[in-house]
Amino acid sequence: MSDFKKIGFLLSFFILFIFSGCSRQKDLEALNREQARVIADLRAEEGRLQSELDQLKESKGELEKVKSELERKLKDELAGGDLSVALSERGLVVTVLDSILFDSGKSELKVSAKSTLGKVGSVLTSKVPDHLIYVEGHTDNIPIRHSGWRSNWELSTARATEVIHYFIDSQALQPDHLIATGYGEYHPVDSNETAAGRSKNRRVEIVISPKKLAELEKRPVART
Repeated sequence: MSDFKKIGFLLSFFILFIFSGCSRQKDLEALNREQARVIADLRAEEGRLQSELDQLKESKGELEKVKSELERKLKDELAGGDLSVALSERGLVVTVLDSILFDSGKSELKVSAKSTLGKVGSVLTSKVPDHLIYVEGHTDNIPIRHSGWRSNWELSTARATEVIHYFIDSQALQPDHLIATGYGEYHPVDSNETAAGRSKNRRVEIVISPKKLAELEKRPVART
């Protein structure tokens, strides 16, 4: 190989080496930028989760006070055993047996039910006006025969919706804070093999969530 060819070969190799090194450097810089972005996103998510945890702790303390207020206002119903108030992972749950609220197979509120729901509604309005409220209807597993409903799902949903309408019309709760759900017979709290168990399963649960609507609206949209 002539000296000129050797020099040309060495120059080509040197140029290739330089460009290859530049390419690797650019790849490393791009990788570093991506890692920095991921770290920043993780720190932001950690901050958001910590803020949400702090808000939930604050809400739990708030709900404990609401529980005491409800127990004070509903002491007669609590003494009769047809209503209960308890804190759970979902929030503060007010459970009302259907015997207080509805006639058998019906979704229209009894006149006497409005007194009980009025006490609950007044506390919701004054103490937790910004919280989400879930109203959940439940039945036993006896099939619908004569009341005109297609199934227990329709009946349980209609009952939950009826309670929500009462809260909106009579207690001035905000509609966008209320959610109605019907579970039919599929979330029992007792055995459906006995009359006593079935009576406990026929109920409406009013769940005061620890989360507030405004907090959910502030959540960032996840990036894809």
